[in-house]
Amino acid sequence: MNFIELQFSLRGKTLPSDHGYSIYSALKTTALGGSSLPPEVLLCSVPGVSDRNGTIFLTHKSRLRLRCPAEQVQQWYRSFQNVVLDVRGHLVRLVQPRMSLPQPSAVLRSRLVTFKLKEWHSHDAPVHFLESCQRALKALDIDATVHIESNVDGDLALRALQVHHKNVLGFGICVEGLSEEDSIKLQCYGMGGRKHFGCGWFYPVKEC
Repeated sequence: MNFIELQFSLRGKTLPSDHGYSIYSALKTTALGGSSLPPEVLLCSVPGVSDRNGTIFLTHKSRLRLRCPAEQVQQWYRSFQNVVLDVRGHLVRLVQPRMSLPQPSAVLRSRLVTFKLKEWHSHDAPVHFLESCQRALKALDIDATVHIESNVDGDLALRALQVHHKNVLGFGICVEGLSEEDSIKLQCYGMGGRKHFGCGWFYPVKEC
């Protein structure tokens, strides 16, 4: 299956720092008539400059990005173009859509991957998480090495996403040793859950 990445520039000033679920909810309400996106569509969280107080400032590089099967791209192009989203009181307009193809890279990163683990509050959580990552790669028939990244303090990159006022935990990860085919496959299918909320989105390290 061929996938295309669709990118929308944003007209607006700010967004909540933790906005993955809120953007999806705004899209459902405004552009989708209450319907859900199909499971094969992935959304990426929007980059910006943090004020370290729960808000990010949008820049000229801020984009709302989604990946979808090629046959769906016109549908989302038309549905989202020029739509104004109310993201918890932050108003943004989606403009100037453009399309691109995912590019292969031997190393991919994801800021946040989530799995449903019963052991999140145990010392073995990273082990069970990595086992879940390996199972996910095997399900995609991908042979590669995965590890949990570190944050600026040298600790494991444990991160959270707020959904319905609850924190969903996950880690930032890096996958290495990917073939070109497997790199594209992982970018198109993602990993773990909450892929409509910005989780499981992989990007080449060269984009950093």
